[in-house]
Order: sequence, then C-alpha cells, then structure tokens
Amino acid sequence: VALLAAAPGAARGQESLADIRWLPAAPVEGSVFSVLVTPAKGQELVPSRGTLSREPLHFEPAPRGAFRAFGAVPIGARDSVPLQIHLEDSSAGIVEGAIVWIPVARRNVPVERIRTDPQFTRTPDSALAARIAAERERIRAVQDHTHQTPRLWRGRFVRPRGSRITSVFGIRRVVNGVPSGRHFGTDLDGNTGDPVRAANRGVIALVGHFYYGGCLVYVDHGAGLVTGYLHLSEILVAVGDTVPAGQVIGRVGATGRVTGPHLHWLANYGGVSVDPLGLTELEPGSPPDIVSTPPGQASKGRGPASVCRP
Repeated sequence: VALLAAAPGAARGQESLADIRWLPAAPVEGSVFSVLVTPAKGQELVPSRGTLSREPLHFEPAPRGAFRAFGAVPIGARDSVPLQIHLEDSSAGIVEGAIVWIPVARRNVPVERIRTDPQFTRTPDSALAARIAAERERIRAVQDHTHQTPRLWRGRFVRPRGSRITSVFGIRRVVNGVPSGRHFGTDLDGNTGDPVRAANRGVIALVGHFYYGGCLVYVDHGAGLVTGYLHLSEILVAVGDTVPAGQVIGRVGATGRVTGPHLHWLANYGGVSVDPLGLTELEPGSPPDIVSTPPGQASKGRGPASVCRP
C-alpha cells in the first residue's frame, strides 16, 4: 500500500487500508517516540512487523482497534528517517508493505570540555584495544537480545537518582583537549556510596568492570529497551535477576573514565542510543496481559554485592 503524508505526524493509505500516526510529529534525534497504526474500518489488517533505524518494532494492541509500538531516531539522523511497516491479513494471506518518512528535529547541545586521567586519551595498545572491542561486543549482544525479550517494563520509567543533572545527553565532548565525540548518556550527581535504582522493571543482562564504563549494570526491559548504569562503586545484583522499578541495584562511584563520583545513566532502543530522560516521558499504555520473565532467567531477587575498585 502506498502511503502519502496526510498531516504532520500522520500518514494515510491511498486505499485507506490503515492510518499511521506518530508522536511527537517531529521526534528529536536521539529520542524514543510512539507509532500508532489503526486499520481502516472493515479491514482485518494488523502490523505483523516493522523497522525503524534498522531496529525491529514491537507492536501491542492499543485502544479502539489500534496497534502501538515505540521506535527510536539515532543521533546524527538527517531530516527524516524511513519507517517500514508490514500489514498482514492472516485470514486472506495478504501482506502489504508501507514506508513512511518521519521528519526529524535537531538536538541542540553545547560543547563540554573535561579533564580525566591521561590514560583514557592515549592510543590503546593491542591488548587494551582487544579488551575494549570485547566489552563493546558484550554490550551489543545485550542490545540485540532485548528484541527477543518480551516487554517487562510497566508504568513510567523513573530516574535512578533524584539528584541534579551534571551533563546532558548528546553533548559534544573534548577530553583532555582531544575531541571524543558525543556523550551518550545523562550524568547525575552523587557521592560515592549513594544508591542507584533501576529505572523500570527488567532483567539484569550484564554486570562487569569495563575500561571506560567502570563497574556497570545493564537492565533489559524487553521490547527493545535497555538502560545502563555506569561508574559504580558497588554492584548489588547478578545477571539473571529480575528487578522492579526503584530497586537499588548499585551505588554511585568513580570507576572507569570519570572526573569524579557520579552516575552515568544511558538508554538504548536496540543499538540506538537515546536520551534516558525521554523514557520518563513515555506514555506506557497497557502492558501485555502476561508479563513474564524470559525462559532461563528466573527471578532470583537480590544478587551478591560486588565492591568495585577504581
């Protein structure tokens, strides 16, 4: 079905097979937004699959016969990004493809200059480069696997700390006088030992002591969403634990590449980095009827504490 833009934030099929809307009308680069697909009256089509920024979408039933999913716009996206949706009528064996171009708004951020241990701006030797590459692969595996995890999160996401923001998402950084790209997280102030809480329900997918991130925890919330908590001084959970929103999962620290104690909080939709503060603004809608822990990842409660060294 060929789709034409009908209005900002909406598109409609020429044959009125389905109405596709998104909110906000022009998502900001590096943000999560919602997509709503409503089949036309009398049509039995449902969105069987979809992709945005090369990441799959996860549609759930919404009010009034509609279906909703969340997608993400990557940092650096141009004026628009393509949303691809397949509409299927299982009874008739019909599949229709649709492509909608979503307009993108720019994220205006300043340049931040910081100083840290000189080791973090030197060219790594072969052994360190191999370690960094292996750590990135472990993170990428978590980001990929979340698309296989059913939605576990419920209600609104919450900030892991109520403290002030010391550095915003997407800012351009110069470290020790060397440009180091974007800051893919939000930094929250804290003293060593202060509690860090899970932003929503999910499964602990990764814990470790990484070169740049220090002691860290990644939570898989399912249906594409992952949050990470970096530079911790102590980890209070283990891989496989199911945690509710607000559970203390670690403590603020100064491990990895830091200028002092703080929490670096990050979020991803699959492999797309997004502003974690944007998750707190998502309208969650009704969760699936059955929200369960994935097979092989039974809830274990609180994991053993692990003290991290700088």
